[in-house]
Amino acid sequence: MSSAAPTRSRVRLLTAAATVALAALSLTACDNGDGVRDEGASQQPSKSAPADGDNGKDTSAGSTTGSSTDTGTSSGTGSAATTKPKPRPASTGKNDPTASTSRVTCNGSTVKVTAQSVSRPVNHMLLTVTNTGSKRCDLYGYPAVRFGEAQSVPPVIEDSQPQAVVSLPPGQSAYAGVALSGGDDGGGSNGRTEKTLEVFFQGRNTNDGGPGARAALPAKGVYIDDSLKVTYWQQSMSDALTW
Repeated sequence: MSSAAPTRSRVRLLTAAATVALAALSLTACDNGDGVRDEGASQQPSKSAPADGDNGKDTSAGSTTGSSTDTGTSSGTGSAATTKPKPRPASTGKNDPTASTSRVTCNGSTVKVTAQSVSRPVNHMLLTVTNTGSKRCDLYGYPAVRFGEAQSVPPVIEDSQPQAVVSLPPGQSAYAGVALSGGDDGGGSNGRTEKTLEVFFQGRNTNDGGPGARAALPAKGVYIDDSLKVTYWQQSMSDALTW
C-alpha cells in the first residue's frame, strides 16, 4: 500500500471524531434538566418573560389593578363611598309659629279676656288675655279699657313698659294690671261704680288693633275714679301687679 492511502484513512478518522465531538456538545447544550430536545423544533417563549413595552405587567384581560374607576360606587380601597345627606329645604314659615307669616295682632277675634279683683295691691284688678286662635299673636302697647260709657281711656304707667313686645303662642296668656282708684288717701275724684268693661287693643303701627273684647265684672261692679291707670301688657302675672 502506498503512503497516500494511510494518510486518507487518518483524515477520515479525524473527521469522524470531530463530528462525534460536535454532536456530543450539541446534546449537552440542549439539556436544561428536562431531557434532550430536538434542535430543529421551534422554541416557545417563556410565560414569565415580559413582552416588549409592557414593563413586566400582566396585560391579560382577566387581570385587575385593585381599584375601581367608578367613583359613585366604591373607592380604590374596596370600601363603599359614603353618600352625603341631602340638605333640608328652607322653611316656608307655613308650619313655624314664630315665622312672620304665622303671626297676627292680638284682638277680640283671637283672644279671650277675663278681669279679676286682687287683694294686693289694694284697689287693683288683673286682666288676663289668652290666645284662643291657631296662630301666635302679638300684644302691642297696653290695653285701652273702657268702663261703662266712658268717652276716654285711662293713661298707662310708663315705668311698666317691658323690653320687648309680648307674643303669645296659641293657648298661652299675658297680663295687665289696672289701678282702679286712689284708695283711702283720697287721691282720685269722680268716684263711681261701673258694671261693664270692654278692652281694646293696639296695632303695631296704629292705635286701632282690631275688634275689642268684653270682660265680665263682679255682679256688684267695681269702684273707679279719675286716678284710673293701666300697665303695659306683661308676660307674667307678678310683673302686671308690681305697680
